Amino acid sequence: MAYFVTGATGFIGRFLVTELLDHREGEIFVLVRAGSRHRMDALIRRWGTDRVTPVVGDLSQDGLGVDPAWVAEHRGSIEHFFHLAAIYDMTADDATNETMNVGGTRHAVELAEALEVGCFHQVSSVAAAGEHHGRFDETMFDQGQHLPSPYHRTKFESERIVREEASVPWRVYRPAIVVGDSQTGEMDKVDGPYYFFPLMKMLRDRLPAWLPLVGVDLGDTNVVPVDYVAKAMDHIAHRPDLDGQAFHLVNPEPQPVVEVVNAFCAAAGAPRFATPVDRNVTQAGPLALVPRMMRPSTYVGALARNGVVQSVLDPLTSQLGVPAEVLGHTGFAPVFDSRRTEKALAGSGIGVPDLESYARTLWGYWEEHLDDSCGRDADNRAALQGKHVVITGASSGIGQVTALKVAQCGGIPVLVARGKDKLEETRAVIEARGGNAHVYPCDLSDLDAIDALCAQLAAELPSVDFVVNNAGRSIRRSLKLSHDRFHDFERTMQLNYFGAIRLVMGLIPTMREQRRGHIVNISSIGVQTNPPRFSAYVASKAALDSWSNVVSSELVGDGITFTGIHMPLVRTPMIAPTKIYDKFPTISPAQAADLVIRAMVERPHEINTALGNAGAIAHTVAPKLAFRILNMAYHVFPDSAAARGDAAQGSRETEQIMLAKIFKGVHW
Repeated sequence: MAYFVTGATGFIGRFLVTELLDHREGEIFVLVRAGSRHRMDALIRRWGTDRVTPVVGDLSQDGLGVDPAWVAEHRGSIEHFFHLAAIYDMTADDATNETMNVGGTRHAVELAEALEVGCFHQVSSVAAAGEHHGRFDETMFDQGQHLPSPYHRTKFESERIVREEASVPWRVYRPAIVVGDSQTGEMDKVDGPYYFFPLMKMLRDRLPAWLPLVGVDLGDTNVVPVDYVAKAMDHIAHRPDLDGQAFHLVNPEPQPVVEVVNAFCAAAGAPRFATPVDRNVTQAGPLALVPRMMRPSTYVGALARNGVVQSVLDPLTSQLGVPAEVLGHTGFAPVFDSRRTEKALAGSGIGVPDLESYARTLWGYWEEHLDDSCGRDADNRAALQGKHVVITGASSGIGQVTALKVAQCGGIPVLVARGKDKLEETRAVIEARGGNAHVYPCDLSDLDAIDALCAQLAAELPSVDFVVNNAGRSIRRSLKLSHDRFHDFERTMQLNYFGAIRLVMGLIPTMREQRRGHIVNISSIGVQTNPPRFSAYVASKAALDSWSNVVSSELVGDGITFTGIHMPLVRTPMIAPTKIYDKFPTISPAQAADLVIRAMVERPHEINTALGNAGAIAHTVAPKLAFRILNMAYHVFPDSAAARGDAAQGSRETEQIMLAKIFKGVHW
């Protein structure tokens, strides 16, 4: 069985090809423009397969511009033709939508007919339903619905071409709003609900999370992750006796827009919205007499679609980064019935996950990979443009995201960690986005290796402008369990303290020669609050703080300065072994990286949290009370199963979570 796929370099297309490679046999031919061959070659290397074969063509050409000799050679050998290449963009103009969606579909059907394929699989969209009010099931197509935008019109027209003009068997798939992978968060661009993420980030940074905000009932929407869409398409395509049918790849239950927004606000740590006047009020009683376009559930969208008032909305939407076209279609008028899809998927284990179960994953990926606010800041670019930033622990977590943000600001990350492969992956991401990075593998617990690294950096880099001491080891174990584990203290000091100062000392001659340099030490809120069970970790960070404070006075005259960041609890792989942390309030690696960027741009001596400062004051003015409170926490939070060497779990979870929320960010 062979396959032909258009749009394989696109978002859904990449996931579909992955599904075919994982679960099907046979060769997969993928349409690619001559100018995009390098992208396809990179994908094939990523897939690690010899089953994917590029076929040069063009969506705008008759028969997709595929060589007639190739068509003749493969006629009758391709069972499934998946047509995914299209414009999935509410902001695209009418001509672009017409060329790509309508013309592209007609040319794909021509090629499928010439190849005499077994089945033509058209990826349409729920947008084909337009503004049909009420239930829209999978048997429905042309119901006289209003099609309010070029995107809606061309999705409807491209589906009509398949239904009425194709002479080969066909199946149609109508995905709802497609978001990132529910497992990894991977997404290729800002679209759909992602347009509102910068606003949520702004609310998180400026308002307390507990503050309720007044919202408006904007109706229902429908969101599905890309991995569900790809798995469902692959499964349904291979089920027998389903030709000539359409399938709704949607969430079976309509999702109120405000609930979707609140799921992402919760993931971001931002305030959530309440809707004091909802559709149950506006659709009944005296308010039911109000014209539909003036009801709270629809008036915002109507205004956004109204050309007369769009000029009024444009300044607001441009500041928020939300195109007016998107604002006008936040909610769906139809309710999509997907019973045919659910029946076809029965027994497969394929279903739409609950948004709340993966909203944080989507948010985290956006914050780390798609949020470009850091690079758009003029102060950040002025401070980092062209500067070489040595970042330790750059293969994951805070270090990796810091590297991405430095590159976004025009800086040149110098990536240091033990594992070369992961560093190369980070460099590849940076270079794919137009940036530059250097990779220097080094075991930072090996002092001789650090000396060699410093010599290499001094010889090969034109400058060393910043050093971010991020690599670290954390050990959470009570003293009671540490008497026969003195190596815990030695290993922690070796990496967190000796390794960090050896690196700085090795690079100081270069910085002295430059008459400039700034070192950022990732310290811990634990240095200020002294939480129990972290004696090895906190002691190593306190030692680094004290060393930096002393040498700062010696080096400031040489233009070399320090910033210590007393970082609160961050959601990184380092805290993963302590499972109770999964339910604790934490900041994301991207939030931590923003603090690192601030440290490099503003160069304060310290960056602290309010709770950290309060802890330091408490230890100074009321040490006995502070230690009593910490002793209570010591008894509430047991040693982890990993520290005890068993699988038993503590039984005081409610108290643990309560204390974690009161003392937000402290490592318990």
